[in-house]
Amino acid sequence: MSKMVTSGPVSIWQLGAPLLEGPVWVERDQALWFVDIKSHKIHRLDPASGATRSWDAPGQIGFILPIESGGFVAGLQSGLARFDERDGSFTQIVAPEPDLPGNRLNDATVDPQGRLWFGSMDDGESQATGAIYRLAADGSCVPTTPRVSITNGPAVSPDGRTLYHVDTLGGVIYACDVDDAGMLANQREFVRIPNSEGYPDGPTVDSEGCVWVGLYNGWTVRRYSPAGALIDTVPFPVSAITKVAFGGPELKTVFATTANKHLSPAALEKEPHAGDLFRFEVDVPGQPGALIREGV
Repeated sequence: MSKMVTSGPVSIWQLGAPLLEGPVWVERDQALWFVDIKSHKIHRLDPASGATRSWDAPGQIGFILPIESGGFVAGLQSGLARFDERDGSFTQIVAPEPDLPGNRLNDATVDPQGRLWFGSMDDGESQATGAIYRLAADGSCVPTTPRVSITNGPAVSPDGRTLYHVDTLGGVIYACDVDDAGMLANQREFVRIPNSEGYPDGPTVDSEGCVWVGLYNGWTVRRYSPAGALIDTVPFPVSAITKVAFGGPELKTVFATTANKHLSPAALEKEPHAGDLFRFEVDVPGQPGALIREGV
């Protein structure tokens, strides 16, 4: 695997947000989209022009991912909703967990087949009530993993045959096999990270099949080989990196979301860029983003 980081992370949008998450590069408008969960915001950055735009969400929002036919699916505490950026409207699609009002949706990805995979979590971050779901063609939400308190991911290998998901408090990234029907099998431990080194947050997979993960309270982003070996570490000037996304014309710019909700006022003085959007450059590109084609 290539040694790939060519420049260190730099803050490019000083948001000072409680909890940025879910960066995704949307090729059709050459822009980065991401969310601020606790401030109920959707953000968009056009790196070429530097233009920024933000929208209000009707509640906590864990992710936003593009639909092939236009618009986005947003992961709200109330469930999945269609978001139309033209008028800022949200239209409910489905509530996957009506019996778990203390949960919220947290992170998601789209596999090469156009299927949406997303996770839920206990908003109180203590009860084992979160799981990874797949949005089925009939619009139902299929639970696919055992319950944990905080799920992150999932992320999918370039061939779509391996799905990675994270038990954040447990410090484990799991790998699963994915069959043609979108069912998971052979869940296994991919990487275990001691809590003393930070908590694995959102994962992303690059074009070489390597898994990138931001560490919450760990001051770094890590890159693991498909065999689970640590092969690169990117140090940050902030302690909580929630997720990275590859973007730009060649998919060699890495954008990173961060958080500051865990910091005391004194700690925040030492991390003035916590909660900002960062970027750095790499030699090996990410994967082209897939569009949601199923269930919407």
